[in-house]
Amino acid sequence: MSDQVCVDCDVPVDPGTQIAATEPPAPSQHVQVPIKTTEDASSATISPPSPKEPSVIIEYCDRVCRRQHRATWTQTELLLTFPTPAIQSITIIPLNDEDTGGRFRVWLINAGQTYLMWDRKTEGGFPELKALKQRIRDQLQPGKSLGHSDVKH
Repeated sequence: MSDQVCVDCDVPVDPGTQIAATEPPAPSQHVQVPIKTTEDASSATISPPSPKEPSVIIEYCDRVCRRQHRATWTQTELLLTFPTPAIQSITIIPLNDEDTGGRFRVWLINAGQTYLMWDRKTEGGFPELKALKQRIRDQLQPGKSLGHSDVKH
């Protein structure tokens, strides 16, 4: 175990961890892809699908904090609780910058509005899935029962 800790979230740092200094290039909007058919080989322009609403964005610190597992676990739990069409997509964004150190935020985009559902720094910690699911449910489907993880009135 290392004596170093992440200055952003007090997580021990693996001595072998290296932080990337550059960001990957942005993907292009359109890609020429050869499409083979039984009749002939041709090419077509394909575009990535446009995100549909409602959608969720999970941003997390990927410096030494390595919160990828928490982000993917949160994504899986939200998709299981709010299957399509309740949530159309969930995007996970790793952040590797000094300005975003220790970050873990969950955003909801619905009907043209953006809602910050959780921010680790302002909330004082990571979300309990029960609380996060309740907040998202209250915005998307106020009458929906979350079963055993619902608020008891």
